[in-house]
Amino acid sequence: MSTVTPDAVRDYLLGLQDDLCLALEALDGEARFGEDLWDRPEGGGGRSRILRDGPVFEQAGIGFSHVMGRALPAAATERRPDLIGRSWQAMGVSLVIHPRNPYAPPSHANVRFFVAEKPGEEPVWWFGGGFDLTPCYGFDEDAVHWHETAAAACKAFGADVYRRYKQWCDDYFHLPHRNEQRGIGGLFFDDLSEWGFDRCFAFMRSVGDHFKPAYLPIVQRRKDMPYGERERAFQLYRRGRYVEFNLLFDRGTKFGIQSGGRTESILMSLPPLARWQYGYEPEPGTPERALYERYLVPRDWLKIASR
Repeated sequence: MSTVTPDAVRDYLLGLQDDLCLALEALDGEARFGEDLWDRPEGGGGRSRILRDGPVFEQAGIGFSHVMGRALPAAATERRPDLIGRSWQAMGVSLVIHPRNPYAPPSHANVRFFVAEKPGEEPVWWFGGGFDLTPCYGFDEDAVHWHETAAAACKAFGADVYRRYKQWCDDYFHLPHRNEQRGIGGLFFDDLSEWGFDRCFAFMRSVGDHFKPAYLPIVQRRKDMPYGERERAFQLYRRGRYVEFNLLFDRGTKFGIQSGGRTESILMSLPPLARWQYGYEPEPGTPERALYERYLVPRDWLKIASR
């Protein structure tokens, strides 16, 4: 049985945050991340980094947190009553990117580690994370590349891993009140401990390390496409779906709020601007309608790539 080493996870996460910030700054070319270091009175803290008003990225947030406490909030124990009465620590890197160009898709990713301990008993721990893409305008080329890279992240860990975590992502990033997918999916996993610490940690690193090759080439292709007021209005409308999901359904948001987390860091994933329009329906035959009919529907993009 491999030894649980939270310090090694922390070191990786701090390095991942640095690496991602440098990559986004290089692609944007002008804007830089500002850093906000914070402490949590109940224990722990983190560093939130925000990039704003760049030519490529209207806003991007990449946060590292390492928080701890003596008792878990209801968001954790309602699914795992065996955790009641244990001290805990949780750490992770989470990012949300909102490009300026409506043709360049927003994206979300996170990797995280959780451990709960009680004297005289084995620690209870798991890894979680994933990444997903939420285009406003769909392109088969982008969807195929995104899912091929997601599959590559999983390849060394089992033949069924990509399919299983792709399905979990489709199920999780679903807005039930809209009966609508949030985007084209990707990977989502949680409560991962079954492979032992070393292998689970290696998988989390693989997911974290594959975000750049999955996302940056797509932004590079789309960042300079011409657009007008129509595309901008639709982009802001679709950002509203991001807000709805994060505030109504996201487990990480609920955990952060219930555990006394830092509100600014928890909600930094929200877009800088968004809009809602009552009863909106995209016109038939438009790229906006195509988003709903072709891209906001779970698909086997690897199968499409092989045709």
